[in-house]
Amino acid sequence: MLCPSCGQRKARRECPGLSRVICAVCCGTKRLVEIQCPADCGYLASAREHPAAVVRRRQERDVSRLLPTIRHLTERQYQLFFLLHTTIAGLKPQGLARLVDSDIAEAAGALAATLETAARGVIYEHRPQAPPSRAILEDMKAMLATVREQGAMVYDGETAIVLRAIEQGARLPAMPDEGDAAYLDLVGRLLQITQTPQASRGAASTGALILP
Repeated sequence: MLCPSCGQRKARRECPGLSRVICAVCCGTKRLVEIQCPADCGYLASAREHPAAVVRRRQERDVSRLLPTIRHLTERQYQLFFLLHTTIAGLKPQGLARLVDSDIAEAAGALAATLETAARGVIYEHRPQAPPSRAILEDMKAMLATVREQGAMVYDGETAIVLRAIEQGARLPAMPDEGDAAYLDLVGRLLQITQTPQASRGAASTGALILP
């Protein structure tokens, strides 16, 4: 039987995430990216204990790509960076639309420009052109408003710095084997790695910020 995920290789592994039998290659490459693996999956546990060389190389490449854009962030800004990305990852575009890196870059850049303009005493709202970018921007604004309502101190200046870091990362050129959502996929993998049991139950307060 061919793997229902790729349609090319023989299906040999029971996948609890898809409730189907898939091939080992799809299991290894789509795990936690396209397949929502349950925590008790034996293949997932084994991979975390003994990551394959291809996984290690991908992790190293992810770090080398992301680190230059966030190395200047403070601890608070670093927390806000992941909080904003959790909001982006939760966005479900309407219809057949899909998010790509340029949507993230435009939304982050527009919101950062609005905050930077306000800091100079000029109230002007910068708006991206693409509908997905506008949806991302509105979700980020709503998240920031909710965090402030809960008593967290989130300053416009540091938020603009974080948004510029997101914009910079999303505008990096993709590798030859990557698509137009390479940055979005990268951060999605990172969010899966940093997720904790407490995070899956809701928001955790850190005093200054509300983190996922």
